[in-house]
Amino acid sequence: MKSQLVPPRLKPLAPRRSATLAVLDVGTSKIACLIARLSPVGEVAPNDWRTHRIRVLGIGHQRSLGVKHGLVIDMDEAERAIRHTVDAAERMAGLQVDQVVVTASGGRFASEHFAAKRAIGGREVAEGDIHRVLEASAAHHLHRGRVAVHSLPTGFSLDGVNGIREPKDMIGDELGVDLHVATCDQAAARNLILAAERGHLGVEGMAAAPYAAALSVLEPDEAEMGVVVVDMGAGSTSLAVFSRGEMAHLDAVTLGGNHVTMDIARGLDARLADAERLKTFHGSAISSSSDERETVSFDHVGERGSHKAHAPKSHLVRIIRPRIEETFEFLRDRLARAGYPASPSRRIVLTGGASQLTGAAECAHRILGGQVRVGRPMGVDGLPDPARTPAFAAAAGLLVYPQVAGREYFEPHRGERLATGTDGYMTRVGRWLRESF
Repeated sequence: MKSQLVPPRLKPLAPRRSATLAVLDVGTSKIACLIARLSPVGEVAPNDWRTHRIRVLGIGHQRSLGVKHGLVIDMDEAERAIRHTVDAAERMAGLQVDQVVVTASGGRFASEHFAAKRAIGGREVAEGDIHRVLEASAAHHLHRGRVAVHSLPTGFSLDGVNGIREPKDMIGDELGVDLHVATCDQAAARNLILAAERGHLGVEGMAAAPYAAALSVLEPDEAEMGVVVVDMGAGSTSLAVFSRGEMAHLDAVTLGGNHVTMDIARGLDARLADAERLKTFHGSAISSSSDERETVSFDHVGERGSHKAHAPKSHLVRIIRPRIEETFEFLRDRLARAGYPASPSRRIVLTGGASQLTGAAECAHRILGGQVRVGRPMGVDGLPDPARTPAFAAAAGLLVYPQVAGREYFEPHRGERLATGTDGYMTRVGRWLRESF
């Protein structure tokens, strides 16, 4: 992309190379760090992105601080939470890390699509032809204040024939390519990187949370057939659309699980801690015949230690349901505007902590249509049971991301780090050494 302020580009992991990787998922409700060993699996299916076995060596997680809607709003608090989380993972793994791959979960995700064509004169397509048409597609200006997080070729064309995956050695007159560029706000990415760097961590790569979650919860066949992954976080709900095996669209709305908690607190005049407990253990987006008979207890605001207040569960459902419906209605409208209208054959995978709410899948099916399931991390050994949940999908997906990073294409010589104000002399020398040797 034309902007010189871009997030660092993760170097792809060679299929036959082992590596130790640390990842950091910075969300609104929690911060999680995983340290894992990636070992080659040998031969893999052509459409499979999991080229390595993943074994988690250490895990740390804690309540998020200084983050709202996926955005850093208090640098000191965020830095402190990151330090404690990484320290816990390091202690469990028995090693120290200085580089991490991070998730971008805020910053108004959006998609831009570019295309380019190049004449090849009726001969076989060579590697140089592919490189030149990709370079032409990537040589576009992004909107002001936006940076590219992902840049994925979604398909080649040859003489007007679309959907070609590998044009090399094919014969034609004109080669074309479509490029999907997923972007976020430059300031959001910069502050996230700065929070990690203030904790003495280098950021070697960044992935959008819904894309990372998809890599964790999807089977390759689902991505090939077409699927919408909805990552339901605490501060926002984001989605990634996959078609023919590649991410084709990215979007987000600033509605999430914390909004449900706040609705409960206001609707019941309850303390926030009680509202979160009620949502987690008793909340539902669908009603049942027993709701009127069941009651929930809580403390009114300012009356802690007094007699418990009580309300029928049906009242709790009436508070929760409209917010969940509103979230899915926003997503439905966004998808329709992007050219993905509701369809009975659509596949939808819900993930993220808020997707565990009872009735969320049924609500998504009714509003978005299609087949709906809740996705959990797959293909990751060593995860403790509490982390084998949708809430850890994005963190687990970051361990898969280096295995597919080679699919992305960015304009050559535009790999400068995003400026954070900490790029001193030693940092520049270290970068020169890494890039030169």
